[in-house]
Amino acid sequence: MGDILMEALNVRVVGSGERFLVLAHGFGTDQSAWQRILPFFTPHYRVILYDLVCAGSVNPDYFDFRRYTSLDAYVDDLLNILDALSVDRCAFVGHSFSAMVGILASIRRPELFTKLILIGASPRFLNDGDYHGGFEQGEIETVFSAMEANYEAWVNGFAPLAVGADVPAAVREFSRTLFNMRPDISLFACRTVFNSDLRGVLGLVRVPCCIVQTAKDVSVPASVATYLKNHLGGRNTVEMLNIEGHLPHLSAPALLAQALRRALR
Repeated sequence: MGDILMEALNVRVVGSGERFLVLAHGFGTDQSAWQRILPFFTPHYRVILYDLVCAGSVNPDYFDFRRYTSLDAYVDDLLNILDALSVDRCAFVGHSFSAMVGILASIRRPELFTKLILIGASPRFLNDGDYHGGFEQGEIETVFSAMEANYEAWVNGFAPLAVGADVPAAVREFSRTLFNMRPDISLFACRTVFNSDLRGVLGLVRVPCCIVQTAKDVSVPASVATYLKNHLGGRNTVEMLNIEGHLPHLSAPALLAQALRRALR
């Protein structure tokens, strides 16, 4: 399993240093999303990069629609990669989708992680009673319908909204990786995200977390960062970035890198 997985998910270890740092990308991107962040960390860390199985950079034959019905299969992939690399301690940076994966991985194997840094993270995207996740069920169904009806049109509308800031290069980059995804896999992964609810397990996290949240994010209300801080079980901090958008590693990499450095100290 190990070798096939490592090749399939394009696992790379770059940089020098004693400590391991995992950079795990979110939905709609691949590991190239970290290219502007990497130079800040490769002098000091061995940085582990990989692609989620749903990413467009992965051969779609590896995407098993029976297996990847929940986040647990993605957690298996992450832990299998770390085991294959013989990593026994690492810091973990997860964006959005991968922030959820990191949370679940740390519950399963708390001794493996020194710190979780969660960028644009949400335990649940749907509103529920007095919990404000940012989306109503009907809004989500509209998104799914749009993705199914005309994926290209959906990407062209969604990418600028998600990037949020006026950074055309970031919009182009996010559009490119979204277009790389096979539309049926993209929709399936998107459904997995929106069907997930991690609120009940947050208290089981014992690893210290830093929640990195932008002031205005179309996907995650700023109040979710406070919710995570209060409900995650370890010692937690919040870094609010005074910028817009769900993808600060694309739109404001230097600013995000500073925040990550502070969190890793």
